[in-house]
Amino acid sequence: MTSSPKLTISGLRVRAVDLPVTRPLQTGGGLVRSAPLALIDLETKEGVTGSSYLFCVTSAALKPTAQLLQNLAEWLAGRPLHPYSIERMLHERLRLVGVQGLTGMAIAGIDMAAWDAHAKACSLPLVRLLGGDPKRIPAYNSCGLGLIGADRVGREASELAAGFSAVKVRLGYPDLATDIAVVRAVREAVGPDIHIMSDYNQCLPVAEAVRRSRRLDEEGLYWIEEPTTANDYEGNAIISREARTPIQIGENWWGPRDMQQSLASAASDFGMPDAMRIGGVSGWLRAAALAETRGIPLSSHLFPEISAHLLAVTPTCHWLEYIDWASPILAEPVKIEQGHAVIPEAPGAGIGWNEEAIAKWRL
Repeated sequence: MTSSPKLTISGLRVRAVDLPVTRPLQTGGGLVRSAPLALIDLETKEGVTGSSYLFCVTSAALKPTAQLLQNLAEWLAGRPLHPYSIERMLHERLRLVGVQGLTGMAIAGIDMAAWDAHAKACSLPLVRLLGGDPKRIPAYNSCGLGLIGADRVGREASELAAGFSAVKVRLGYPDLATDIAVVRAVREAVGPDIHIMSDYNQCLPVAEAVRRSRRLDEEGLYWIEEPTTANDYEGNAIISREARTPIQIGENWWGPRDMQQSLASAASDFGMPDAMRIGGVSGWLRAAALAETRGIPLSSHLFPEISAHLLAVTPTCHWLEYIDWASPILAEPVKIEQGHAVIPEAPGAGIGWNEEAIAKWRL
């Protein structure tokens, strides 16, 4: 790994923004009306700043997350900027509180910002710092196709498929017939060459998930995501055994240990860690190693900017989930060309701020 100038942390700046999303997204797990983001700047005495952001899921968690991050600042000031050492210190000090939920999110956000600063100090994009090349990563469009019904979903699918080779549709209607009608409407709209991923957002009991997946096996879906409760690994394993369509879970793995338990249970055919929940860059690298030992294809969940760098060094790299929720407050949102995410050559993980937009949406 490339050496870098020695950096010493001087402070942590945290800002909270709540952005409206272009397409409010109704899923089986709830309605996404806005993108509550905690923005992190890890500052150093040498003038290098590492940046990252956290998606707090609900506006109710945004201010508590931002406050927690700010509370951790005193533990960071004066420390050398060594990502693994910082991660270890935070885990040790927060062990009795627990390192999942908001605590895990905060640790991951700081970790991602630390790696961003480390890469900037080396004048390298993160992917090169980690030993990889900035190759293009296949991406699917996940910016819509919520539970809007078979009569409306086709038009939206046509819009979202433009420039992509894959899209994701949310399922979990009150009856299986509507799920099937929606999938067929999407297929009719996008044609035979576009892959269709599906996502139930954990809304089905195991027996119902088995029943629906057996019928959906005839519809040519690329995967069925989170058909039942995410941490019910045994239940997901039952569904995976019964379905011919691959089962995808992983966005709710809280760290590599959750992933290891999931893999040991054969809970899914594919995996999709979330950069925030898996533990930032440090956690993702461990997850990628676990996936390689099992031959499990890994995709990403949210955070397309840093996820593109991480997927590029993942031996079982699969798909990047493209979502544009953070784009308004980024100086340079991730670019998609011919259905692939393009990793920039600029130093760092690709996170820079649009300060004018931040001022508009800051809480």
